Amino acid sequence: MLNFKRIEEAINIISKEKNISKQDLIDVIEAALKTAYKKDYWNKEENVNAHLDLKAWELEITVEKTVVSEVENPFTEITLEELWDDGEGFEEGDIVELDVTDNIKWKDLEETFGRIASQAARQVIVQKIWEREKEKIYELFKDREWEIISVKVDIIENGKVILDYNGTQITLPKWEQVSRDRYEQGQRMYVYIAEAVEVENAPPKVVISRKPADLVAKVFETQVPELEDGTIRIENIVRQAWVKTKILVTSDYDEIDPAGTLIWPKWMRVKAIMDEFNWEKIDIISANDEVWEMIAKSLTPAKITKVEFDEENKQAIVYLNAEERSKAVWKNWINVIQASKLTGYEIDIQENK
Repeated sequence: MLNFKRIEEAINIISKEKNISKQDLIDVIEAALKTAYKKDYWNKEENVNAHLDLKAWELEITVEKTVVSEVENPFTEITLEELWDDGEGFEEGDIVELDVTDNIKWKDLEETFGRIASQAARQVIVQKIWEREKEKIYELFKDREWEIISVKVDIIENGKVILDYNGTQITLPKWEQVSRDRYEQGQRMYVYIAEAVEVENAPPKVVISRKPADLVAKVFETQVPELEDGTIRIENIVRQAWVKTKILVTSDYDEIDPAGTLIWPKWMRVKAIMDEFNWEKIDIISANDEVWEMIAKSLTPAKITKVEFDEENKQAIVYLNAEERSKAVWKNWINVIQASKLTGYEIDIQENK
């Protein structure tokens, strides 16, 4: 009926490859056997047990019934008289476990039961493996939300990107990918651990992403020692993934140019970051500048002629020549929107008369 040798071999392989205990896999198969028995040979109300002994290569199927004086439901109840000699020592209200293994050993039922049990076991094992993989990834990242990690692209298939992190496979969902990114097998990249939480009555949830603005900031930290040691700080960062990122940086040291430090030398630092993000545009602005100058630079690449600002109401009127307007607003006004979010000023663009 069941090929015990093949089952044992499969359990050994899966246990080793997926780091799942053999007993857990046996529990899964026993659950599948119970389902198969209840589906084909008896009533769904029955409490069925399956005992798989791989050492002895034996299978035992039992059902539990309550001892009663008069049977109303033959699938869940039995009298002492029906138990015959096996009823010795029991009384009404007791639960007895009856061996029904012989019910599935008739020749015309063995093939059907074995097939159903095998199919159910495969489905449950796949589900179990998926849940364990989720738990394994959660344990790896549960205390590391908002960090970045370096990963290697392992598999690309129908928009699905599987990444390798020190031997553990993690999925980069399509909705957390950036359209400008191009994924190639073996390619290394950074990803952001956006979420790692436990979910009630469900496997843990771990989300990695290539979209957050903080991903850009933290990749900068890997390239700029002055950010890591606190000599320079990122005050604010705004990003529309694959379009443009703007960063506002500052320093407590007057002799240091914070924006220039992120760019220096010869744009090498910022070019390394742009290469990581497939040459996404990155504007770096110093918060140490005068307010009017900071606002003007936040509208790069437009050339601004004058800035009038209201500090109390956080409003600014920016004047420029007509030919600079398209550079200032850029696509769908994204440059102005990002500049406003970055500096904290509501920006109004006006052309010089």
